[in-house]
Amino acid sequence: MAMGMGMSWQPTQEPEAEAPPNAALEMLILPRQRDLGDGFMVRRVLPFAKRRSVGPFVFFDHFGPTDFAAGTGLDVRPHPHIGLATLTYLLEGEILHRDNLGSVQPIRPGAVNWMVAGRGIAHSERTPPALRQAGSRLSGVQLWVALPKAHEETAPSFTHHPAEALPVAAEGGRRLRLIAGTLDGMAAPATLFTALFCADAALEAGASLKVSEEHAERGLYVLSGAIELGGERFDAGRLLVLNPGRVERVTAVAPARLLLLGGAPLDGPRHIWWNFVSSSSARIEQAKRDWREGRYPPVPGESDFIPLPA
Repeated sequence: MAMGMGMSWQPTQEPEAEAPPNAALEMLILPRQRDLGDGFMVRRVLPFAKRRSVGPFVFFDHFGPTDFAAGTGLDVRPHPHIGLATLTYLLEGEILHRDNLGSVQPIRPGAVNWMVAGRGIAHSERTPPALRQAGSRLSGVQLWVALPKAHEETAPSFTHHPAEALPVAAEGGRRLRLIAGTLDGMAAPATLFTALFCADAALEAGASLKVSEEHAERGLYVLSGAIELGGERFDAGRLLVLNPGRVERVTAVAPARLLLLGGAPLDGPRHIWWNFVSSSSARIEQAKRDWREGRYPPVPGESDFIPLPA
C-alpha cells in the first residue's frame, strides 16, 4: 500500500526518545505522524534514521483511525512494488485489494493480505463501494518484509488468510493472534522466505505477556493503551526495540493492544526508493524505468495509476 500507499518514503528525522536505563531496551522509537489528506493520519514507524529494520521488516505504517464521510474513502491508485512482501492487517474497517495478477480481495479486521512482489507486481487499495456510500472508519497496519537476496526476483503472488485461519492463544486476560511466521510453537499460514514473526496481542489491565527470545531481533509497538516493561511505562505510539537473547515480560497498565514483530536480521543492506526494495541500486533504477515506460501489466478494473515520483 505504501502508506507507503504510493508515496515516497523518508526515514524519520527526529531523534529517538531518550531511552531510560532499561536493560530490556535497545532503542525506543517515536513514529513521525503525517496527515495524508481528509484527516487520514499515518504514523511512520520504520524505516527510522537510526534503525532501518527490525528483523526483515523494513517498513511499518500505523494508519488511522480515520472516519470517512459518506461518499468518501481510501483511494490508493495502482502502484508497483519489487523485492518485498507486504503484510496488511486491519484493526477497523475494510479495504478492497486488486492487483495485476487478477486478485480481487476485501480484507477485514483480523485477516491478513500477504502480497509477494518479487520481480514485480502492481496493486490498488480502495474503500469498497458499499462502505464508500455509507461512510466508514479505517485503521490498521501495513508492513514490508525485505525478501532475502536469493528470492528478490521470485514470481509475484497474493494470498488472503481469513481471521479464522490464524492461530490464537488466549489465557489470563491476554489474547494473542499470530499474523505471520512462528512464535511459541504456533505457525501462521503465510508462505515465508525468511524467519519472522508478527502478532497482535490484546491485554486486559494487569495482564502480562511473555516475549520469548526465539527470534534474533524483536520489536513491540503499542497500538493503544499503556504497558510496563522493566519498571518503565510506555504509552501508545511507541516502538520498543528489545535487546536480543532475553525473555521479557510486559504488563498492561491499562487495557492495551500491541503489535509484536521481528525475526532474522537482513542478509545485507537494502536500497529503498518509493515502493521498491532491493539489494541492488541498479535493480531499483530498472524498476523505475519499467513503471515509467508502462511495462507492468495493468490492474484489471482500474484505469488510473500513480506516476513515478519526480
